[in-house]
Amino acid sequence: MTDSVLTIETFTEPSFGENAFVVSATDNDGKKVGFVIDPSFPPAVHKLLSYIATEHILLEKIVLTHGHADHVAGLDIVHTAHPDAAILMAKADQPMLADSYANLSAPFGMAITLQAQATDDLVPDMAFEMGPFTWKVLDTSGHSAGGRSLYCAQAGVVLTGDALFAGSIGRTDFPGSDHHQLIRHIRENLLSLPDATMVYSGHGPTTSVGNERKSNPFLSD
Repeated sequence: MTDSVLTIETFTEPSFGENAFVVSATDNDGKKVGFVIDPSFPPAVHKLLSYIATEHILLEKIVLTHGHADHVAGLDIVHTAHPDAAILMAKADQPMLADSYANLSAPFGMAITLQAQATDDLVPDMAFEMGPFTWKVLDTSGHSAGGRSLYCAQAGVVLTGDALFAGSIGRTDFPGSDHHQLIRHIRENLLSLPDATMVYSGHGPTTSVGNERKSNPFLSD
């Protein structure tokens, strides 16, 4: 175990209610290191960057759970401020960054395309380190073809993007969605985690695996 404390700060975008996160901890050299997950539209992304600067966090990674516009809209802004940060995203969703129809922004009249490109694939079961903490990539595709979640067993937390919410699940009526696949991956890769695991979702409040196992109406037997 580690004496370092894991901090998860939430930045909610007001129009779509999307939750972006800054996850940070102190490494063995006493420096704050961290990663951003799913940076969204201004003003939330600017508040996120201000927090990183105020807390003197060395941003190592930008992690994208999937490619829908409300979860990637702030990528270029964060990458411009932190050009050395790696960009991690599942290969299946990477084309969505440059395709406003695939990332669903064009149907909303926004036509968002990003200049920054992913530098690394988020392969299921791969692990990466952030300070003293290890994060494991979970396959939670179904809301999108490349949907991923991030699990830290040491801290007892999982970041689920738009796979699992408090009392709900991600929509599966979008191009590339697959309802049966999403349900299967939630059951196999999220509900298999300890009940006390805290769930940080891409929209809405935090919950726990145990709460969702017992009361989520989309997951009842």
